[in-house]
Amino acid sequence: MEFPVYIYLGSWRIHPHVLFEALAYFIGFRVYLWTRRPSGMTKLMSLQILAGTIAGAAIGSKLLFWLEDPAATWEQLSQFHLLWGGKTIVGGLLGGLIGVELTKRWVGWKHSTGDDFVYPLILGMGLGRVGCFLTGLDDHTYGTATSWVTGVDFGDGVLRHPTQLYEIVFLIILALLLIPLYRQSRSHSPGEGYVSGRMFQWFMAGYLLFRLGIEWIKPTPHPYLGLNNIQLACIAGLIYYAWLIGGKSKLRRSIPESHLPS
Repeated sequence: MEFPVYIYLGSWRIHPHVLFEALAYFIGFRVYLWTRRPSGMTKLMSLQILAGTIAGAAIGSKLLFWLEDPAATWEQLSQFHLLWGGKTIVGGLLGGLIGVELTKRWVGWKHSTGDDFVYPLILGMGLGRVGCFLTGLDDHTYGTATSWVTGVDFGDGVLRHPTQLYEIVFLIILALLLIPLYRQSRSHSPGEGYVSGRMFQWFMAGYLLFRLGIEWIKPTPHPYLGLNNIQLACIAGLIYYAWLIGGKSKLRRSIPESHLPS
């Protein structure tokens, strides 16, 4: 197999990263529209929250990418095309979370909106990782050299961990593990035993824990006391979700659920 693995449609030769990233956004959003539950939210409010989510995700994905190698980022400050070229899923997820929560406060919406995003996100992320894998070395999402049977030669004669494929497998497992929470979220209304937003919380906690571990077999700089930028963000997110999942049941006794973050 030669990388990148271009996709041919008639006379068109399409780069795999471009194709699968576009499919991830398009199909993920269509699945969200198809599966989301009626919320009573006005169309304007829905658009405002969506815009806040997109803006937060875009900003978060770029900021975290710039922290991967602070020295290199500083050197490239005058070369905007280089700084614009990268992004991170973890930064996008955490930035989107901050964006949606700030926007919900601004528009006055107090209920959780996260559960409806879980499976569209898993599908979109999985499709995106297919494009990352087919791009090969140019995508910079591969792992370190390995002698494991799973090692893949991306074109330079070195067998590396195909961390993109590891993530796809993990996302499939995570999707299966979340099915009970998905069923609960669909069969209960707020106040009938299911904590709204709980499925999204477990999705985020699970994915952040996976990324915290998988980053140890990626050849990225680890300038933060042996950790890299993604791991720092994952640790911060895991602390937040550990508090949210572990402490929310206690907080609900004194604070209405609608006032708690999703």
